[in-house]
Amino acid sequence: MISPSANQDRYPYQNQPTWSKSEKAIARTAFDAALGRELHEVIQEAKRMANQIRQSSDLWDLEHCLTQHRKGIDRKYDYRYSQLTDVLGRLLYENRLSEEDLRGLREDKMESIRSFAKFLKESAA
Repeated sequence: MISPSANQDRYPYQNQPTWSKSEKAIARTAFDAALGRELHEVIQEAKRMANQIRQSSDLWDLEHCLTQHRKGIDRKYDYRYSQLTDVLGRLLYENRLSEEDLRGLREDKMESIRSFAKFLKESAA
């Protein structure tokens, strides 16, 4: 017999959504595509900067720029399921994802994603 507390321990974050296998696949595909696009932008910027290196300070400027991008990307792209609706909401707000990229997610998740994107938009205004 399973005690009620054993079931509660199974999902320690009861307010967090559960993700079906198909939703996990959709989210992972969208997440990876957004990350890939952002990394491509960083690579292009790094190439432009590298082509303009004329002195040692230019090299350190490139290193600083890359470090800042890495830190920002590391903070933004958090694939823990407990954070994923906020991450996807931020990517939607930044136009790194479209709602079409997230087609197939349940409506409760889409509402949460849209809500966070709207919050960020209103906060920026």
